[in-house]
Amino acid sequence: MELQGTANGAGCRFAIVVSRFNHEVTDGLLRGARGALADAGVADDDITTVWVPGAFELPVTARKLAESKRFDAIITLGCLIKGETMHFEYIAGASTQGIMDVATTTGVPVLFGVLTAMTDAQALSPKLWPNPFRWSNFHDVFTNTSMVRYAGNTMLYAGLSTIGVLVSSIPVAYALARLRWRGRNLALIIVLAAMMLPSQVTVVPQYVMFAKLHLVGHLAPLIVPNFFGDAFSIFLLRQFFLTIPEEYADSARCDGAGEWRILLKVVVPLSRPAIAAVGLFSFLYAWNDFFGPLLYVGEAKGNWTLSVALANFRTLYHVQWNLTMAATVLFMLPVIVLFFAAQKAFVQGVTLTGVK
Repeated sequence: MELQGTANGAGCRFAIVVSRFNHEVTDGLLRGARGALADAGVADDDITTVWVPGAFELPVTARKLAESKRFDAIITLGCLIKGETMHFEYIAGASTQGIMDVATTTGVPVLFGVLTAMTDAQALSPKLWPNPFRWSNFHDVFTNTSMVRYAGNTMLYAGLSTIGVLVSSIPVAYALARLRWRGRNLALIIVLAAMMLPSQVTVVPQYVMFAKLHLVGHLAPLIVPNFFGDAFSIFLLRQFFLTIPEEYADSARCDGAGEWRILLKVVVPLSRPAIAAVGLFSFLYAWNDFFGPLLYVGEAKGNWTLSVALANFRTLYHVQWNLTMAATVLFMLPVIVLFFAAQKAFVQGVTLTGVK
């Protein structure tokens, strides 16, 4: 076995994260990895081996070791049910400059918006730092618009849409991942095809359908479709369900549990990170959605969401950048708080999905 990417590893500290699952295979991988590092000039004392129960814990453990900054490189070793796989990850050696560039690119506009929201100038000025800070801009936003009502509409849309996506997608994903039935592969192909289908293709027939049901002007056309499943959410959850050992479900069946009970009592508790990621994706999409609310409730001001109200606010106060930015900050604040509150579960759900 050849170690790629290191011409000379002398003086570097390596951590090898190994899965205990199918240890006959991983033992061979471990010996090969240590031998390759020795050939690269790495001393045996500079190599630390970390064992984890299963392959699904490899990325999380490797990330924690990287964050500890105790090692120069992290190597993860795992195995599949059939065959072998070896995966080298140089996490700790990631480019700090690249991370700073990304942080600057995304953080500077947000910082500029927050500072502008607290100025007393009606137009852009060379003064970046507010002097004095005008906190009343946020009060003026609530005074000049029905911000509370629009926030309630947005929360109703995002909340019910998230519930609908989870309730409808989890059973379908479980059926595609664990149940054996005729036509399962065809159903999976249909789900994948639905992911590739542009949403613009279904806009016109969907609008005509809801218009004949006299629902245009209400939030129902935005919420109801989510209770019929979401292709991306189904696929994401299916990939995560495949990583859960089948033995858990078999043990529950031996105790007399049916498929619904296995899903609710075994699979769902083990899939909280993936479910949290799907829920967060769905909530953020609904919260930021502009096209859907504009299409269905654009003429019904009482049912506007924050995205439509913010666009209208921009046209009314187009030169008052302080008020416009204050409204924008209020629009972003709930999702920023939600992301940081669910950050751990979200990152775990995205990282572990598809690892088997």
